[in-house]
Amino acid sequence: MSCSHSNIYERNGRIPFGMPVRQGNPAYTEAPNKFFGREYFIITYETCPDAIQKCLPPGLKAPEPIVKYEFMRMPNTSGFGSFHESGQVIPVIYDGGPGNYVHSMFLDCHPPIAGGREIWGFPKKLAAPKIEYDGDTLLGTLDYGNVRVATGTMGLKFNQIDTRTIVTSLSEPNFLVKSIPGVDGRPAICQLVRYYMTNISVDWAFDGPVALDIFSHAMAPVNELPIKKILGGIHFVANLTLPYGDVLIDYLE
Repeated sequence: MSCSHSNIYERNGRIPFGMPVRQGNPAYTEAPNKFFGREYFIITYETCPDAIQKCLPPGLKAPEPIVKYEFMRMPNTSGFGSFHESGQVIPVIYDGGPGNYVHSMFLDCHPPIAGGREIWGFPKKLAAPKIEYDGDTLLGTLDYGNVRVATGTMGLKFNQIDTRTIVTSLSEPNFLVKSIPGVDGRPAICQLVRYYMTNISVDWAFDGPVALDIFSHAMAPVNELPIKKILGGIHFVANLTLPYGDVLIDYLE
């Protein structure tokens, strides 16, 4: 029996890179990834300016000490399955234009964790986020192991709002730091990455009275961006596509 190195990597005439390197057994599919009925619960709050500055990589600046705490439910996603997600996003400026820096992400499903980290550099960790409806209340929670890390609540579908501003916000560039070590533990990849969501549509959107509590945790330190003042919250459902990104800065050069 003959064996060719090319057979290990080729699939349908393409050369996919990722782990594990086996035909027919990928941890995730190739981009672009399509999201249908993606549900967002986003709470915006003011934090400490010093805490924001400690989080940002070179090349990004925060015009204000603002954080968006997100709970999301992705029930129908190509290549990634069905999962929940929670984390923190910081509005930033890059090269004079607005965007968002993804600071932390916690998910309950392996394919989007593996693909997100390996391809784009999303800061994803395994946890137990959730969105649910509790009577007249929208409830978002994040548990890390047996410990509650975050709880967000909002009046369920109180005030319907215009979806056009949300489409504009989702169209802004998003930034990540992709940091991957080599087999000797030294940095092999350290990049500022940018990506854009595409094919965006928003089915509906609401705001209402909102509250957020975040707690200290050694392995999920969301409270390192402490809450000074809650500024508002929104709840909406969108359909969109996540394509590949591009490298803006190679920090190792």
